[in-house]
Amino acid sequence: MSFLFDSNTWQEIFGSIGKNKTRTIITIVGVLWGIFIYIALAGSAKGLDNGFEKAFQSVAMNSMFVWAMRTSMPYDGYKTGRSLQLKLQDAETIKNRVPAIQYIAPRNAKGVFGGEKANIVRGQKTGSYAIYGDFPVYTKISTKKIYDGGRFINDEDIEQSRKVCVIGERTQKELFDKDENPIGGYVRVDNIYFQVIGVHKFTPGGGFESDGDIFIPFTTYKKLYNTGNNVDFFSIAAYDDADVVKAEADVKAILKSEHHVDPKDERAFGSFNLGEMFGKIMGFARGMTFMSLVVGIATILAGVIGIGNILLISVKERTKELGVRRALGATPKEVRSQIILESVCLTMVAGIMGIILGAGVLKLVGYLTKDIDMPYTNPTVPIPYVIGALLIMVI
Repeated sequence: MSFLFDSNTWQEIFGSIGKNKTRTIITIVGVLWGIFIYIALAGSAKGLDNGFEKAFQSVAMNSMFVWAMRTSMPYDGYKTGRSLQLKLQDAETIKNRVPAIQYIAPRNAKGVFGGEKANIVRGQKTGSYAIYGDFPVYTKISTKKIYDGGRFINDEDIEQSRKVCVIGERTQKELFDKDENPIGGYVRVDNIYFQVIGVHKFTPGGGFESDGDIFIPFTTYKKLYNTGNNVDFFSIAAYDDADVVKAEADVKAILKSEHHVDPKDERAFGSFNLGEMFGKIMGFARGMTFMSLVVGIATILAGVIGIGNILLISVKERTKELGVRRALGATPKEVRSQIILESVCLTMVAGIMGIILGAGVLKLVGYLTKDIDMPYTNPTVPIPYVIGALLIMVI
């Protein structure tokens, strides 16, 4: 241990490094490049993983949307091309007969799928926005961030068919003054006055919605547009451990049975399985993470081999020097310790430089991608992984 703190030892090490600049530079580049590549690849893969998780953070992972279309096969006395219509009672039937379903939210919408949007008036300001008729359970499937002081639709709103609404942040900016609190204010929706009870912040990944949408109670929507028990589509969330693909098939099978549709008719009901898509995306992200880990470790090991060869050459070049040291009384342990200490010193310095460079590049990439419309955010590498890679080099 005293050898480690001997100033003469470090003078000899720095002297040897200074005399062999080319060898030193090659060693440093080998270590630095190996650590840098590992951090850059692992961090980039993590950024992609984080981006996908952020894109879907506002909606249940095992969720899906189901809607009615037209039949493509004759069945049970009905002709081909019959228009189908989901009903409110279908939601209860599905919930009772499909054990994998955790939540189901019937939804109606105006101005979402190419139809005419609702005309919203406040004072002298007007605008056209999509209107949704919703139940409170919808927030269990797709999270709604409501600004302070407001709330989403609750059970009493449904029971009493209250004329209340939750507006989007863009709707607030376009219909209300800059410093005006919209909560408690009124807007006219297709000539009916609604009281604003909340303002929602738009988060991508929640389905068909935008930052200007307006949400009202399902029962109020039914009376406003005379839709009866008709439902435009269902938002459905399965349990986390459920097979979301099988759940989708079960839901469609029940709907076909309830609406007298041929079990083989694949066009009668449309669906979008967000859970299945999320599973594929996360599988891709995990594959990228694994590939980056393999490539990064292979790069580190290649660097280790390169460093070993360079140090082997350096020892052979210093055969005469080491012979003189032995003749002057240096023990084999002292000679070996000096060589190892020199290599560890170079590796540590180069490794730290590689870590700093890699972290800087990831920071730059994170800054350049923070405002672009793509699933990529916060590219980082856990500190234990970085330290582990450096230790592999040192050892």
